[in-house]
Amino acid sequence: MRLTLRRRVTLSFGFGLLVVTSVLAFATWNLATGYLLRHREAGATRQAELNARLVERSPSSPALGELLGGPDSAILLFGPDGVLTAGRAVDPSRLPAALVHHPPGTARITVDGVPMLAVARPVAGGAVYVELSGLQQLDRTFAFLGAMLVAGTIGSALLGAALGSWASKRALRPLTELSSAAGRIAGGDLRARLPDQDDPDLAALAAKFNSTAQALEQRALRDARFASDVSHELRSPLTTMVNAGAVLRRRREHLPGTAGTALELLTSEVDRFARMVVDLLEISRADQIDDPPPEEIALDALVRNVVATRAPVPLDLEPAVVLGDRRRLDRVLTNLLDNAERHAGGAVLVGVRECGGQVRLTVEDAGPGVPLDLREQIFERFARGVMAGSRGDDTGSGLGLALVREHVHRLGGRVWVEDRPPTGARFVVEMVLRSSDG
Repeated sequence: MRLTLRRRVTLSFGFGLLVVTSVLAFATWNLATGYLLRHREAGATRQAELNARLVERSPSSPALGELLGGPDSAILLFGPDGVLTAGRAVDPSRLPAALVHHPPGTARITVDGVPMLAVARPVAGGAVYVELSGLQQLDRTFAFLGAMLVAGTIGSALLGAALGSWASKRALRPLTELSSAAGRIAGGDLRARLPDQDDPDLAALAAKFNSTAQALEQRALRDARFASDVSHELRSPLTTMVNAGAVLRRRREHLPGTAGTALELLTSEVDRFARMVVDLLEISRADQIDDPPPEEIALDALVRNVVATRAPVPLDLEPAVVLGDRRRLDRVLTNLLDNAERHAGGAVLVGVRECGGQVRLTVEDAGPGVPLDLREQIFERFARGVMAGSRGDDTGSGLGLALVREHVHRLGGRVWVEDRPPTGARFVVEMVLRSSDG
């Protein structure tokens, strides 16, 4: 899975700072430990040389004990008569042979788990003076220094990642705003704009986007006004044609044969044309007119009122109050009922039901249903071919369900179609529940 740009920037900052601080920590470790170890060796060497000269004057065990530099120190004097020791018990065989037989020299050894520094110096009479100094304090210093460097390296990597996240968030904020504005425009809000930018590089992008959005809004408004004007101009002749068709339909028995058939075709097409003009007027109105302030609407009562003006339909209603526009809700239900009547022989059930803080308005039919791959297309404008090919005769304008989706979107809800077992389709409108009080 490809990482997002913000995560890649964050990881780049963190990894880059980790590499830099690791190199600095490694260099610091080498320089600091080397310096401390050399300083410790120099001090131990000077002390051993001084003690070796004192031993030449008094090579006895009590005198050796007076030369000890601490509780973990040890002194071994290898002479012709054997080995004299003082301080911490150290097995002479544990010392490096080269250190004892070929002084002077220094070596780091471990005695009973304790790190020690051994310094060997020759003394008069063929003897060898070896002094061992404990390095526990130095090792503790090295451990503390190492822990601090590791913690600093990890902390700097985390700081780099946090800095990268903050920087990428600020750098990508204009893209986020651009994506949000583009999404709003795609959702139908043609008034979405980008805020003014202070950055000269981003100001040009914001200005170009806003001018494009402005041009798109103006074009959509011109198209809507054109559709509205054309629809208004067609209403008068259509009204005349519809009334004339109604008169001729009442005299159908006087026009037998081909003339009667032609009259039926003519009047049905005039009726469909009239419905299309009404839908075009509704679309142009939806695109141009701002919504009124929302009001509380008893959805169950609205359904009863709409269904009461039509053929009887079984109802399954729960009390539910939503916030919205009564005209839009009325139009949504009317179009869904018209769709069921036109393509599935009529609705068989209309329901209102609460579902997890949402309220669902359902219109069910017993028709052939809607194929899965067409359930999005039927909500597009002028989807007459889709409806005709999937559910019944091509008698609609192809705008009814598109208007349903437009109105539901304006109401802050969503609409979809699903199967109704054993056969048929169920159209579902989901909105935010305001109250369930009856």
